[in-house]
Amino acid sequence: MTTATRLRKLFPFLNWPRPTAELLRSEALAGLAVGLMVIPQGVAYAVLAGMPPVTGIYASILPALLAVLFSASTRLSVGPTALTCLLVSAGLTGLAQPGSAQWVQLAIWLALLTGLLQLVLGFMRFGWLLNLVNAPVLMAFTQAASVLIIASQLPDLLGLRNWHSLASDPLHAWHLPSLAFGLGTLALLLVARRWRPAFPSVLLIVLAAAGLSHGLDFEAAGGQVVGSLPAGLPALSLPALPELSVLGQLLLPTLVITLVSFLETASSAKVDNERRGTRWNQDQDLIGQGLGKLAAGLSGAFPTSSSFSRSALNLYAGARTGWATVFSAAVVLLALWLFIPVLRHVPQAVLAAIVVAAVLGLLKPREFTRLWRIARVEAVIAGTTFLITLLVSPQLYWGVLAGVLMSLSHFLYQRLHPRIIEVGLHPDGSLRDRHLWRLPPLAPDTYALRMDAALDFAAAAEFERAIVEHLAAHPQTRHVCLFAQPINRIDATGVDALLKLSEQLRQQDVLLHISGMKLPVERTLLQAGWKPADPAHRLYRTETETVAALRALA
Repeated sequence: MTTATRLRKLFPFLNWPRPTAELLRSEALAGLAVGLMVIPQGVAYAVLAGMPPVTGIYASILPALLAVLFSASTRLSVGPTALTCLLVSAGLTGLAQPGSAQWVQLAIWLALLTGLLQLVLGFMRFGWLLNLVNAPVLMAFTQAASVLIIASQLPDLLGLRNWHSLASDPLHAWHLPSLAFGLGTLALLLVARRWRPAFPSVLLIVLAAAGLSHGLDFEAAGGQVVGSLPAGLPALSLPALPELSVLGQLLLPTLVITLVSFLETASSAKVDNERRGTRWNQDQDLIGQGLGKLAAGLSGAFPTSSSFSRSALNLYAGARTGWATVFSAAVVLLALWLFIPVLRHVPQAVLAAIVVAAVLGLLKPREFTRLWRIARVEAVIAGTTFLITLLVSPQLYWGVLAGVLMSLSHFLYQRLHPRIIEVGLHPDGSLRDRHLWRLPPLAPDTYALRMDAALDFAAAAEFERAIVEHLAAHPQTRHVCLFAQPINRIDATGVDALLKLSEQLRQQDVLLHISGMKLPVERTLLQAGWKPADPAHRLYRTETETVAALRALA
């Protein structure tokens, strides 16, 4: 590997195309669209995470830059996301008071720990571990989290002090100006999203709401507003190390945030790479996302992730490289000086409407019915994950962990119970399930079987049981034929099972036929002392040759 190649691998941004005037112009327009969207979203998501609103802007500058510089997927928008912020809030509930200095400190450590974990996984090329969460579990968890996010925003959106006040005094529980701001903003956001997705409608609506709030003296009338925000760049610093007992309580939220936030990244990265016709480098994206989270922690913010909606907007607006994110970060940086004083007057109901509008798109109840038609067991796992996530709130991570355990248990059950069928010759010339298609035996006194799995420790017992039980039920059987084309791997347990079975068949005067054994399997058997020329068994290369030989013997 040359020095230049090594440098390009270590620093992926060196692979970016040389900027031209035309390229920078299109990238600047895309970055402007995303930057104007992330400013109000960042503030709203920070509130959702229980953090000071300005930290949402901090999480959209340096983390976004580092993530795009060191990621393989350069068109993703990294910053605050609703799901990650909800997980931050859930992970810290009970450890500190939301918004307090201790809460902020723990959120920063969540960002540092999750970033460090993703960095280690990326450098060790362990991105494949993230495949432990399958699509149904992630879908169910995301939808349950979306329901909880919307429920958490309803009091602010509807102008309610809290749900208890609605029960005790329903007539005076509502703050009508807040209700008007919340529902009006939500309606405008939904209409604007359908009208022109790339238009900076979110920021314009927020600015209009701030002006209206200031003009109507909304805060003096009892309305809740964002309040004063510090201007200027965050000071990079490392917070004090919490006690070991507290760090131990952060381990489970760290694992879940690492897992879920990168799966958010995967959903966007796969779309991006499919459009570019390239292979997704998940390990490099882990490194980039990890550096982004570390930058978020050092900036005094919370864990970041890739936003599907902002990444889609980035692609829609014409972004081709990471330069769009550079321009987006510059827009957010400029906002720290221009818009911070304006955001002070924004009603909390408006921020709640921004969160609800963003999360509504994640609610897809028809996915459960679609999954039921495809795979009912997975649909049950998804439904159970959904219910557990709702029931254990705010400890949401138990929902995704339960889903992972159920899906792994289902996977293990399938591996322990491989599909083993007796085959017969179909009129079309293919070998199919004899009992399903009501076919005659392949040859008289013959048991012809096929196992659609590797012959390893998980399947060996079932493989042996199928043959032994058939011989016990059919003592006249003189030939056992294994169609081994689907068996692409055999381990030590499988070797022992096959050699033991071969010896058992020899003692019962039953001839073993093996058809289509693959080279890796044959090589492993030879290394174990198996002799291909043994008269106790016969080998064939093709199904046609095997069928002809069996019928000739009969």
